[in-house]
Amino acid sequence: MSSAAGREATLLAFDYGEKRIGVAVGNSLTRHAQSLVVLQNRNREYRFEAVGKLIDEWKPDALVVGLPMHQDGTPHAMTQQAKRFGNQLNGRFNLPVTWVDERYSSVEAEAAIRAGTARTELVDAEAARIILQQYLDGLSEDHEFH
Repeated sequence: MSSAAGREATLLAFDYGEKRIGVAVGNSLTRHAQSLVVLQNRNREYRFEAVGKLIDEWKPDALVVGLPMHQDGTPHAMTQQAKRFGNQLNGRFNLPVTWVDERYSSVEAEAAIRAGTARTELVDAEAARIILQQYLDGLSEDHEFH
């Protein structure tokens, strides 16, 4: 889907994990991301039904998926699973997917919880918010989502 330069876009971001998937929502115009929900990663059917409901509700223009990497930038054990999840999102929902290095998102999310700015049960959603905020902060003014 092509968009005009500078057009407002809604984005959903995912912090994929074997047990839980953190979700955040953001806006390209305001460049603000907020924690949304944590989905239980029970099985493929449940996972994509839950994601589909969020996509129906928020109607995002694009999706962002955190890509786990080691501190030195080499692939992590979860890297391939996160890539597969992003590819499945693209295939099922026909939305563009961008992967974002999530090396320190979980550490930052846990720090936010310790500081009292995020709730413990939403640590995965807070990690997704950090991933999305990092992405939004790096967008050029004329970025197009397609």
